[in-house]
Amino acid sequence: MIKFSNKLLHDLSLILIMGVLAGCGLIYEYLLSHYAGRILGSVETAIYGMIGIMIVAMGVGSFSAKYFKSPFTAFAYLEVLVAAVGAGSVLVIASVVGAVVLLPQAIADAYSLPFDMGVSGAFITLSENLVEIFPYVVGFILGFLLGLEIPLIARVRELLHKEHLQHNTGMIYGVDYIGAGIGAAIWVLFMLRVDITMAASLTASANLLAGLFFLFRYWSFIAAPVLLLFAHLLVSVMVVLLFALGEDMLTDMSNVLYKDNVVHSESTNYQHFSITERSMKNQAPIYSLYINGRLQFSSSDEGIYHSMLVYPAMLTSARHDNILIIGGGDGLALRDVLHWQPKKVTLVDLDNQLLQFFKGSSGDSKVLPDFQQALLALNEGALSKPNVNVISGDAFIEIDRLLDEGHIYDVIIVDLPDPSHPDLNKLYSDHFYSRLGFLLAGDGVMTVQSTSPYHAKKAFLSIGKTIRSAGFTSVEQYHQNVPSFGEWGWTIATKMGRSPSARLKALPSRLPVADEWVTKGLMLAAFEFSADFFSGLSDIEVNKLGSHRLYRYHHEAWSVREGVIEK
Repeated sequence: MIKFSNKLLHDLSLILIMGVLAGCGLIYEYLLSHYAGRILGSVETAIYGMIGIMIVAMGVGSFSAKYFKSPFTAFAYLEVLVAAVGAGSVLVIASVVGAVVLLPQAIADAYSLPFDMGVSGAFITLSENLVEIFPYVVGFILGFLLGLEIPLIARVRELLHKEHLQHNTGMIYGVDYIGAGIGAAIWVLFMLRVDITMAASLTASANLLAGLFFLFRYWSFIAAPVLLLFAHLLVSVMVVLLFALGEDMLTDMSNVLYKDNVVHSESTNYQHFSITERSMKNQAPIYSLYINGRLQFSSSDEGIYHSMLVYPAMLTSARHDNILIIGGGDGLALRDVLHWQPKKVTLVDLDNQLLQFFKGSSGDSKVLPDFQQALLALNEGALSKPNVNVISGDAFIEIDRLLDEGHIYDVIIVDLPDPSHPDLNKLYSDHFYSRLGFLLAGDGVMTVQSTSPYHAKKAFLSIGKTIRSAGFTSVEQYHQNVPSFGEWGWTIATKMGRSPSARLKALPSRLPVADEWVTKGLMLAAFEFSADFFSGLSDIEVNKLGSHRLYRYHHEAWSVREGVIEK
């Protein structure tokens, strides 16, 4: 009876340890995938690539476990190593990426080269290529270590039972799957809301506690346990330092990645966004918004982008009483719409934390920091206006509710990020545009941001062709240079009557609502393209719901242009 009880206690101990470690392992996977996507600027590639590489590495680790003679000693030392690598992986990646970004400037300084002389060459190119691989190398190392855990713990259990256990593998894997599921829930419900270095530190802390429990529980089976205890203390100190100082260190490294000072960095349930500040002599600072490493706007020239997005639609619509904006959580398109004094504006954006930040209610302090006050001045407090209804939710779902409630809009403005992720692709589909058509008044106008006609021509053309296939009778595309982005494009569509450009031509030269960046002549010129620009349109596919055609067009175009910092 006593012997059976000891076996049961051993099993309960190992189940507890393995469950904790399984949860930690899954969080490490998500954490590295999340961060790799942030710094490499290709979220979908980084996430799927990192998870795939870590799974392969875990398989290699499982094969390698047989080479350790003592599973007790190997497992005990393994957990200290996993905690150290897991806790420090983000900062190590950030350090290497930052060093490569600074390398050209360091070479220029060393040889006193002119500041405007770019440093390039095979070595710089090789360094940049290697740094894009480096996060996956770290992921492989951590995955390899995680892959050792299950075979070692299975051997430990059989040695404790002193017999071959018929269902040993099933029990260990069952605990692993359940623990991983709990880890996934913790990641979604909690870890996504905290700083990434804090998430890494908390996960490593759980790892260390499980390792310490194993150490004290099986002290007599482990070689050099005192040395291992000392290693736990050293790693614990490292984890505490990372918990306290890690985010500040990461911010300093982000300053290198973004070229400007990062004054705000926040992870939400859906994305990571950063605000950077560039100090200008005798001028107001320039603020920029990055989402998942991609530039969304710069305060220096966002007016060009938003004027070209908003004004053609507002000018050519018969009325401006009821307006719908899809996306635009920064409130900048909304600001320009409000200049037309509409009766009501509805804005739908997925990320409530981003909305609250640009509304000025995201912090506990009554006094907002200077950078946030500057951004609220930039959007003129648009998100807090009484005639604005802000809906936090997935536009793909929310427009069904708007349809059910019978809403009709004079103008619809779609200000979404580029279709750089499969989840965004559905918001550029024929199905989505068709439903927006039902929300648009017969004499209304819809405009859609449509990526770059220069850098991503096929994606740009596909957006226009997809909108046309959704039932809009007149679809035109136009473009303008936005210094922060380069050549950028938009699509404007109506359901009946004259084309938008024809309506613009019929307007008087003096615009009813003055704007700093647009004139009638400038807008009409924006509809002009080179003679053969649309010659290959017949070969461009419509982005049907579920096809991911536009996502592939966009990814193929930008993948050759994306660097470590931005696209």
